Order: sequence, then C-alpha cells, then structure tokens
Amino acid sequence: MPLILTPNIADADGFYEELIAGQRGLTDEQAELMLAKLVLILANHVGDRAVLSEAIALARDNPLNPEPHPTR
Repeated sequence: MPLILTPNIADADGFYEELIAGQRGLTDEQAELMLAKLVLILANHVGDRAVLSEAIALARDNPLNPEPHPTR
C-alpha cells in the first residue's frame, strides 16, 4: 500500500485541536516525548515497513525542515 499524501483525516481541524490540547500543560520535553510515543503507536498500527520508510524519508526531506540532515 503506498503512502497516502492527500487529505485523509476526518475532521482534520478537530484532530489538530485535540493534538495541541494533548500537549497543553506539558513541558517541551514532555510534549516531545508524547509526540514520539504517538509516532510509535501509529507506526505500529500502520505496520507496513515500506509505507513507514516512505513517511520517514518524506518527513526528513520536507522543504519546511530548516536543517537538512548532514549525512544525506
């Protein structure tokens, strides 16, 4: 299954609000840990290594990323 790149989240604005609310009151370190846990939970749910590898590459090479990884 290829990575879905078109909008695919029902109530995307509501999801974003819930994601932000989930970090409210956390320190920066706690918020980063929460996001890391969320990524691992969702990666486990997806389960498809090819899709996960494609998502990692896309996230890493996103032009919005201000600092490209030095080893690429």
